[in-house]
Amino acid sequence: MAIQPSSQPQPLSFLPTHFAKLAPRSYLHAHLSSPSGRRPSGRLPSQSRKTSVNTGSLTHCHGSAVVRTGDTAVVCGIRGEILNASDAVDYTPPINLDRVQGHGSDVTRLDHVSDPERRKRERAEDAEEIARLDLLVPNVELSTGCSPNYLPGGPPSTEAQCLSHRILTLLHTSQLLSMDDLRIWYHPPSIRSSAAPPPEATGQEFRSMSLDVPNNEAGDLLEQEQPETKAFWTLHITLLVLSLSGPPFPTLWTALLAALRNTRLPKAWWDADREAVICSPLISESRPLKLNGLPIAMSFGVFDAEKHGAAQLSSQGNGEAMKWTLADMDGFEASCCEEEVTIVVREEGPVGAVYRKKGEGVEILRIEKRGGGFVGVKEMRDVVKLAEELSREWRGLIEGS
Repeated sequence: MAIQPSSQPQPLSFLPTHFAKLAPRSYLHAHLSSPSGRRPSGRLPSQSRKTSVNTGSLTHCHGSAVVRTGDTAVVCGIRGEILNASDAVDYTPPINLDRVQGHGSDVTRLDHVSDPERRKRERAEDAEEIARLDLLVPNVELSTGCSPNYLPGGPPSTEAQCLSHRILTLLHTSQLLSMDDLRIWYHPPSIRSSAAPPPEATGQEFRSMSLDVPNNEAGDLLEQEQPETKAFWTLHITLLVLSLSGPPFPTLWTALLAALRNTRLPKAWWDADREAVICSPLISESRPLKLNGLPIAMSFGVFDAEKHGAAQLSSQGNGEAMKWTLADMDGFEASCCEEEVTIVVREEGPVGAVYRKKGEGVEILRIEKRGGGFVGVKEMRDVVKLAEELSREWRGLIEGS
């Protein structure tokens, strides 16, 4: 029996995944312009992806962390290597005894707690010395399989080298680390009494010993027998991107912060008899790094539906085109946005390193902008405010890891 043709044609329909591949910008616009205003992932434009932070995952590192943000996953490992002061280029021994402090000390620098301006100056000096001696060595690797854009067997990509440079620059400009944690001291035996501490004694203990020396001898003794910096800790930081979806920098930086908080360097001192640095094998004697706050990096993208023909000209009462600012883009959204903003903000730091008083907001450490021309002064204020709100969530994840 013959089949009669249908009088009405069947409607042509696509699965959402097919629609997203055939017309990605129209697909994104259809979601953002819907009554719910949600993205294809179900998030509001101001919401970030689900993030998890785990620390101490690598056993052969002094500090490590694994961070997953949506479909982006990063592993960070930090290992400290010893650099002898004699091998350091352009190293000048410090002459200010007030700043002497041995590694592993529980004592802070003298008088800096009550002098925030002095503390800020010392932080700037530390950042300059760390950069000059190259004590921080970050390296970003985009592993094979993290994205279809990276094929096996090739040299390090331009993006990986650019990310390594951005991370190194932010490490220096944020003044995140202190030289107190990276110096290894030698205390000459002639300045110790019978009740003196061992060679790894702290700088402040050395100063307290000098108080027992007669006044007519203390000056000459301090001038001739000051503690010496014999070596430094160089932190080699490896960041491996296992999976990539969206801008990688915020996740890379979060993994680095979590790994730095997890890092514990062994107690170390210079042994004059062996002419070498000795490290204590006891984990209980290892010391964490003292970070200058937790600067958080957040990325934003601007989706212009009108520019790419995803929507016809639309007015919102003042003739402006339809544009959306999307926080923490995934890979699909990033491919639809040509304008990207990265903001690094930090709340007040630890005692003695205060940059803002409570209630006065946060410090903006860095703003990077790529492409487009929508984000002006007014839009940048809104983006900064949103970055402040989201940074509190990410900071809580790092502190709770």
